[in-house]
Formats: sequence, structure tokens, C-alpha cells
Amino acid sequence: MIAEILATGDEIRSGAVVDSNSAFIARRLEEEGITVTRHSCVGDDRDSLAAILTEMAGRSDLAVVTGGLGPTADDITAEAAALAAGVELATDAAALASLEAFFQKRRRLFSPSNRKQALLPRGAVCIPNPIGTAPGFRILLGRCVVFFLPGVPHEMRFMLSEQVLPMMRRLQGREGAGGGRLTVTTFGMTEAAVGEKMIGFESDFPQLRLGLCATFPEIQVRISAPGGEAAVAGQALEQAQGWIRERLARHVLSFEGKSMAEVLGSLLRQKKATLGVAESCSGGLLADLLTDVSGSSDYFLFSAVTYSNRAKVEVLGVKAHTIERFGAVHEATAAQRAAGARRVCGAEYGISTTGIAGPTGGTPDKPVGTVCIGLAGPFGTTSRRYQFCFDNRRMHKKIFAYAAMDLLRRRLLESLKLNKLNKFNKLA
Repeated sequence: MIAEILATGDEIRSGAVVDSNSAFIARRLEEEGITVTRHSCVGDDRDSLAAILTEMAGRSDLAVVTGGLGPTADDITAEAAALAAGVELATDAAALASLEAFFQKRRRLFSPSNRKQALLPRGAVCIPNPIGTAPGFRILLGRCVVFFLPGVPHEMRFMLSEQVLPMMRRLQGREGAGGGRLTVTTFGMTEAAVGEKMIGFESDFPQLRLGLCATFPEIQVRISAPGGEAAVAGQALEQAQGWIRERLARHVLSFEGKSMAEVLGSLLRQKKATLGVAESCSGGLLADLLTDVSGSSDYFLFSAVTYSNRAKVEVLGVKAHTIERFGAVHEATAAQRAAGARRVCGAEYGISTTGIAGPTGGTPDKPVGTVCIGLAGPFGTTSRRYQFCFDNRRMHKKIFAYAAMDLLRRRLLESLKLNKLNKFNKLA
């Protein structure tokens, strides 16, 4: 099957808002073995939108359209779809029920303007939206099945994953299939380096598709098994996992697409361990990433962003003479800050960051991009210095936070392996 994607809205057309929806949809469809042949964009003009819908329907088996399903006058996607289909708009009972349920659950007033969102092309099939006010819908234009979804990214993603993709699988005769795929998250290598490590994959696994996606500073390797028998695809993906593990080794974070913070959280939970952090150059970003994971309260206890030397001494217990002798950006200072974070909150582990994010503040001995990371735990206290060289302050802050998480991740993996070895030796 081939598909097209259409993003609507003047804000998308003008570049005022970046279209992340189309990229997400394309990626998910390709993972399902559906070939995406074209991305299009059109503003809030009913006739233009109707015309491009007709064009898409003449070329494709499937289409996904996002945006223009809101309650305001410029939300004209449903009108354009009705025009392209040659039908009238009518109040859809399922769409109206979806809207009423949304407002009732949140104890909000169901305004007359929202009732407009229940007007769908006659004959359309409603796609309920349990997390927003805009129901989606599905219509048939010629031989093309067109899915209309809201433009709000988190609503679109939920509806695509939970409702639209299962519908597409049924259309492909793959009901219940999961669209065999493997998402490998890596850290510590550039996209080019990961690509070099993956040379030979296509020849070894001709039945699988390979793609790389860089979301700084993580690189994802995405493998999909389009079509074919589920058992055969599953076996190929399992073999591919071993192939990738051998080549990317310690840089692999997850084979389930999990982020660094999710992986670290899982390891801490597995060890029933807790964590406190002390930051300066990362400015709270490390704590933000860690606590962005649902359930992080199981292991995350404390965060302190201490920029001034006085705060480092009075809050974390860093020795004043350490800073006087070595400076704020030094392995010794980082180690004492990590130990202080651990001590203050009573956590099993403490990590710290201290560095120079730039663009100013660098010296010949400590250039911009220098970071010292401290790690404290049952094993004692240690620290490491890293040198990065990126284009802006934000990238440095993010790589500093990731490097800190990675240092603890590797320590936890070593600890878990040691525990397994000790158990094995006792059994032997």
C-alpha cells in the first residue's frame, strides 16, 4: 500500500509552526510496511484543501490529514472533505458523544462553538478523541481511505497509534499484527559513526528495512519488517538484535526505543536504589530529564542547582579550600558535590555536573564544553572530566546531563553483572 500525508493550516504553511506531525506519521506508517510517497501542506483555504484531497485520492491507497478540526472559523478541514466527497456536513452522533464525554469528564462547559466539531461529512466514520475536543474521522474518496486527525501533536499521536494504525492493519489483512519493528536507542556515537557500524546490515537482512533517526544526543536505529509472515519477521528481528548488539555494544541503551532517562530509571528501580543530583552547568536539565519519566518518584529524591561557590559549600558541603585550589570546574569539586547530594537526601547514589556550557567562560585549560561529573555511591566517590565541542549552550547542557546519566548507568550495569556473577559462584 502507498500513502500520502497532508498537513493543514496557515501556521504550518507560513513556517510559524514546525510540522512535526508529518514526520511522526511517516515514520509510523513506514514501520507498518506502508510506503509514504509524498508530504504536502496547504493553508486554511477550503477550495485548495478540497482540490489536494482529490489529487491525493487519485494517487494513493491511504492518506492521513492533520489539522483544521477545531471550533473556530478557520477550522475548515471537515468542510473541505465534504466538498471533495460531494456530500453535505451533518451532525455525527458518535462525534457529538465524544465531545460531550470530554467536557463532562473535565467538568467544563460545552460551548456552542464546540458543537461545530461534531459536523462531519455525511457517511464519514468518526474516530473518537478521548484526550481532546476534536474528533477525527475517516472517509472514502474514490479508492483512497483518508484519515483526518487533529493537529495537536499529542492528540494526533495517541489517535494514530491506538485507533488509526489498527484500522490500517485490518485494511491490509493484518488484523492483530504489531507491524514487526525494533527501535534501538544508542548514546555516545555520532549518527555517521552509527551508520558506519551498520554497514552490511542490508545484505545480511534483505527482508528488513533500516533507518537512523538522530534526536540529539541519542541516535535511534529503526528496523522494520514490512509484510510477510509474523513468525518469519520475528525471527529476523531477533537475529538483527544480536547483530546490532555485537556492533554497537556498550553504546546500546535500549532495544525498545527507551530514552536514557527511562533506562536509568529502570536500573535504579531494579536495584531498589535512590538518587540525588547536584547541578550547575546543566542548570536543572538533568533533574528535569530524570523526573520526566512517570514513576520517577520511586527513586528520585533530591535536586540542587548550585551556581555560586557559597551555595556549593553551604548546601552541599564542598570544602572551600577545594574550590580555592582547583576551582569550581574540577574533578575534586565534582566528587564532593556528588557526595554532598547523596548525603543531604540520604540517597544510595549521588551525581553532579560542573562545567562550562559557553559560549563564554572558557580558558585554555578548561575550554567551553568542559564538564566534570561526580558520582558517589556505596562503592565510594569518583569523578571524570569530559570535553565536548558543540555549537551552542543548550547542546552542551544536554550532553552534560546525558553524560552524567550514562556514567551512573554503566556503574549500575557493572553492579548488576557483579551480583549475578556472585550468585552464580555461590550456586557453583
